[in-house]
Amino acid sequence: MYYVYVLECADDSSWYIGYTKDLRTRLKDHQNKRGRRTTAMKNNLNLIYYEAYIEKLDAMGREKFLKGGSGRTYLKKQLKHYFEKNIQL
Repeated sequence: MYYVYVLECADDSSWYIGYTKDLRTRLKDHQNKRGRRTTAMKNNLNLIYYEAYIEKLDAMGREKFLKGGSGRTYLKKQLKHYFEKNIQL
């Protein structure tokens, strides 16, 4: 399985969108500052969304979509209740 995931930084509400074959290990890597420069500089990263795919190319395509404008709009709609509960927009 391949996973597309969204992390949110609790400090500044920024997002990181990525994909991986091993979600648990990748999340530990991010928490232990072994992620890319983007997440290594962040604290308090929380998993707020993920999807699973059988094929790597499907996960890669979905990651690319979610990083774009339409994908971010999709995520905001999907996570509507999360944002209402946790973030004052």
